Amino acid sequence: MLQSEVLAQVRRIQVRTNRLVTDVMAGGYTSVFRGAGIEFDEVREFTEGDDIRAVDWNVTARTGRPHVKKYMEERELTVLFLLDVSGSMAFGTAPGRATQPPTVRRAAATFCACLALAAARNNDKAGLIAFSDRIEGYVPSKKGKAHVLRIIREALALEARGRGTDVAAALDYAGRVQRKRAVIFVISDFLTVPDLARPLRLLARRHDVIATQIVDRSTLELPRAGLLHLRDLETGVSRWVDSGSAKVRAAWAERMRSRQERLAETLKRSGVDRMEIVVRGDHVESGQIERAVGDAIVRFFRMREVRGAHR
Repeated sequence: MLQSEVLAQVRRIQVRTNRLVTDVMAGGYTSVFRGAGIEFDEVREFTEGDDIRAVDWNVTARTGRPHVKKYMEERELTVLFLLDVSGSMAFGTAPGRATQPPTVRRAAATFCACLALAAARNNDKAGLIAFSDRIEGYVPSKKGKAHVLRIIREALALEARGRGTDVAAALDYAGRVQRKRAVIFVISDFLTVPDLARPLRLLARRHDVIATQIVDRSTLELPRAGLLHLRDLETGVSRWVDSGSAKVRAAWAERMRSRQERLAETLKRSGVDRMEIVVRGDHVESGQIERAVGDAIVRFFRMREVRGAHR
């Protein structure tokens, strides 16, 4: 896309996403995502009801009166988007609109916009790491709405040099550049699922890691459209598929179901939560993508709140 078209798309996503942010904040952003921890505030005299474990014995011995350490939560949060910009994320171009971004990439940019704007409203930081089979770009975490616009632009229109996908290398890079605890969204179609349990588990030891899967529905369910010429957007390999055959469609659906089960098992073994966003190619201009993204985020927040209430 031309620069003017990119800016127009960024602005359109910002305007539409702004309408979702209120729902996201109300859906539990501040309660679901906590800050980096607690920090020391002050030492004060012991009062009735204080926890004996908080007694500062050094100050108590020096003054002759019991004192306790007081801590406060460090509320400031960092939200980091680890975004797959490989060839497969370019799937799902809106029919008849060559200047439109692909459906999956548009949904990914909308997702980043929604949570980055929510972070900005809460005075939190947001950053972005874009990857394919290599690291394609890094936007360090900062505050402010102007910074959010940069994140949206990169998420929407960054041109990748690589076509393949190496999620494990991206997870390792995120662990090296993001030292302070953060909420890390790993955003990908996850169509290729190598054994990511170990790298995900290592990253999740320090950070709150959430795997966000964004797929076009026609990837999961082959449409009945006769003879189709399909091409792998990462390898370039192509083949003809008879989508009019019920047997072919059933085999396709079974293959995708198996992939989804492997992904779910991998995430379970790594202790990482999953968020799934399913979109359609004809929803780019209708506002359905924004609604699908917003609904998925709110469902995820509610799931976490319910799970937290039962712990």
